[in-house]
Amino acid sequence: MNNDTETTIVRGTGNVFADLGYPDADTHLLKAGLVSRLQDVISERKLTQVDAANRMGVSQPDVSRLLKGQFRDISVERLMRMLTKLGCDVEIVVRLRGRRAKPKDAIHLQAASA
Repeated sequence: MNNDTETTIVRGTGNVFADLGYPDADTHLLKAGLVSRLQDVISERKLTQVDAANRMGVSQPDVSRLLKGQFRDISVERLMRMLTKLGCDVEIVVRLRGRRAKPKDAIHLQAASA
């Protein structure tokens, strides 16, 4: 084995998209988190992709692409709406960094009625 090569270990930022140099890495990370939650809900409820698509108002191929990580063209808002259509409440908290959230800091999207 050749010991002439030096290995450098670099700690990641916590955002793989930033580490890979993607533009708008924060948005990609947010979308990935929402898609991950969609996958969790679909699995927890034992929905087929067809059932999930019908509830979310999209096609089954769209669900398949989404769950394979192809979500660049889908907005954060649309992903949140998909979650509400699957029966999830979505909460957005806007507060100053380092401060505790107050009730007025939360914005709620309630699950769609079945």
